[in-house]
Amino acid sequence: MNVFGIGLPEMAVIGAVALLVFGPKRLPELGRTLGKTLKGFQAASKEFEREINKAMAEPELKGDEPEVLPAEASSAPSQVPPNEEG
Repeated sequence: MNVFGIGLPEMAVIGAVALLVFGPKRLPELGRTLGKTLKGFQAASKEFEREINKAMAEPELKGDEPEVLPAEASSAPSQVPPNEEG
């Protein structure tokens, strides 16, 4: 098991140090708080991904109007009469 480059022995050492620092009564509370925080980040990440996908799909859905490219615009006949010099 390898999470973020940290193996099982390293996780055990981190857990033991956390147990010594925070104590057995406070450690479950910190674990719950960390879990809720990670769940919130995960939900925000999914929402962000959904919004990005929605924004990228919108131009494809608005395909009713043909897109005019600059090369096509210059080859179209001009509606403006030419200037008369004289």
